[in-house]
Amino acid sequence: MHSKPIKKIITFLTITFVLSTIFYALIIHAGTLQVYGGILVMGLMWVPGISGIITQLIFERTLRGMGWKLGKFKYLLLAYFIPLVYCLVVYGITWLSGLGGVPNPELMAQINSVVSTTASPLVKILIYSANLAVFGVVSGLLSGAGEEIGWRGLFVPELAKVTSFGKASLISGLIWVFWHLPLILFADYSLPGVPKWFAVVMFTIMVLGINTAFNWLRLKSGSLWPSALLHSSHNVFVQMVFTPLTLQTAITPFIIDEFGAGLAIAGIILAVIFLWLGKRLPLLQS
Repeated sequence: MHSKPIKKIITFLTITFVLSTIFYALIIHAGTLQVYGGILVMGLMWVPGISGIITQLIFERTLRGMGWKLGKFKYLLLAYFIPLVYCLVVYGITWLSGLGGVPNPELMAQINSVVSTTASPLVKILIYSANLAVFGVVSGLLSGAGEEIGWRGLFVPELAKVTSFGKASLISGLIWVFWHLPLILFADYSLPGVPKWFAVVMFTIMVLGINTAFNWLRLKSGSLWPSALLHSSHNVFVQMVFTPLTLQTAITPFIIDEFGAGLAIAGIILAVIFLWLGKRLPLLQS
């Protein structure tokens, strides 16, 4: 009964990792994600999406059924605010405890060069952050959607046809981690000052945790767009707002960003919440 979903999953993963190898090789050879202005990273992020579309066309001869409709607004709203909430908590504790400072003078110099106002530093930070929170998240959908069309548009719904929400989240989360590992281990996708083993462990815990939110939003809403918005919102708030805002000490890299203990703990909390919510989701029909 489950042979078709399993065949689709195997086909999708095979195409994804074969195509990804091309981008891994180029990025690792360069030693940085910023090579060619980051265009290789953009290409890599679109590999799952292209692979999902190819797989869907092979098996279904149509792209229907991948969650193209926007779905209810409340799921998009939830997707947007989840990363903002866990960033405010994790980075707020970091700043208040002295594990990291705020603001980072390097970012303030950048903000002063682009925000032409005589307002206070706090107001300038808010203007800068608000701009990214709107326009940064919207533009981030261009790359986030590339991954989510594949991972959540095809992969997770097919997994949900053959197993429980919890097992589907664990399997998809581990594969999602594995897909990122070459960039962490052999390129510069981690914070300076953090040992690779620590970065991998914390990143794994974080991804397994937040992955449950991605998957729940996809299956509950019937749309891939809440997951794409969550992906973009996470990337912008973590990588472009809160981490750059933080003045780091020797201990700070072990707490913040995708490779620190703070977001790993946030991921555990999210996993508890969304695994519980996921138990109420019906098994998809294959």
